[in-house]
Amino acid sequence: MALDVADIDPTPPFSPSKLFNGKSSSPSKNSSLLFNTNNFPSISSSTSFSTLHQSLPESPHVFDFSEIIAATNNFLTNRISTTSSTPSWRCTLHGKDVIIFQRKFQPQIGLQHFKDRFYKICLCHHTSMIQLLGISISADYLYLVYNFVNGANLSDCLRNSKTPNFTVLSTWISRMQVATDLAHGLDYIHNKSGINISLTHNHIKSSSIIVTEPSFNARICHFGVAQLCNEDDWNIGIEKPSNSRCDNGEIVENSKKKLELKDKQLRLKSKKVQIKGVRGYMAPEYKSSGVATPMTDVYAFGVVILELLTGEEPVKFEFDRKKGSFVRVSLIESALAVIEEGGGDDVEGRLRKWVDRRLKDSFPLLVAEKITRLAIRCVDVDPAKRPNMAYVASKISKLYIESKIWSDHLVNPANLSMSLAPR
Repeated sequence: MALDVADIDPTPPFSPSKLFNGKSSSPSKNSSLLFNTNNFPSISSSTSFSTLHQSLPESPHVFDFSEIIAATNNFLTNRISTTSSTPSWRCTLHGKDVIIFQRKFQPQIGLQHFKDRFYKICLCHHTSMIQLLGISISADYLYLVYNFVNGANLSDCLRNSKTPNFTVLSTWISRMQVATDLAHGLDYIHNKSGINISLTHNHIKSSSIIVTEPSFNARICHFGVAQLCNEDDWNIGIEKPSNSRCDNGEIVENSKKKLELKDKQLRLKSKKVQIKGVRGYMAPEYKSSGVATPMTDVYAFGVVILELLTGEEPVKFEFDRKKGSFVRVSLIESALAVIEEGGGDDVEGRLRKWVDRRLKDSFPLLVAEKITRLAIRCVDVDPAKRPNMAYVASKISKLYIESKIWSDHLVNPANLSMSLAPR
């Protein structure tokens, strides 16, 4: 029995179960119901690309929830996340090695809008992004199924408490490779996806970037989460009074029951709506409004670049013996001090002290200064002064080429022995 979209209430909150055909457990049938091209008037009828895409093995799927339960052994095994807020599982689904992320699902958009978003996000492909294969929905959660990519997240590559003196990104060119891949991935998301909806990532941080061997390519995780979970549209709500006054001071009264219901909804919203950002990566305007834009991604990108340069956390607290208390140390503030403190006479000297010591002072100083200045522009408190990702990706590419030329010209003397023993 086919599912008639006309029978579904298009206004949120819609029932997640209505995304599935209750009498069929076949994901292919479900996805054909969900992605009938007639349901997408925004896609040109003059092209058969959408029909072709649906015939490909990578077509987006709506997986039956029972399949998610079976693949994760009722969520009891193969859990790989270290935090309880965003649990994830690595498993096999339809013969593919995948990772499944669980997110709280509170739909604030209509069913048709949700389907349109999901379909278009699954059309996005880039070598610097981990591909979203499909979704599954339970009563309270959205499960996002991504290709599994073998590697380590950038945060762990840069900082490991067990081996603080070791990093896999031990060369300048390896870090420039990560920066270049990340810049082009974000440029694709913002400007080159070819779909007619505005996209932001809204979760850019070092722990959401996978670094792969042997070339140290970077892959962006969690693409599509902000749009499908509606996090890019959330505003930080301020509770409004339940009564409104006219100019003459008279109170416009609605029915008592409606007012009580409205007040209850506002209180619930003020408790539940939270900024989905991470300390150190959130742009100032996002902290105040909760609205994600491409410029908030640019800000987070700038912070990640500073992490690549120093290996340090964006924000940390260190004990100051003189003050006898902990003080906040900001990576952005330290970068500004390196570039601006005391003029430009000794920038090179400050850079050598500031850049990650594990690079062993082996990096092109001029390139390091240029990319630090670019990162500082990205984290400007005024979003209007930040460059867009198209400009940033172009500049990063040029700096990568300069770094590659520098790396290729390094002279490593062969058959040279040296003794540090007393003479």
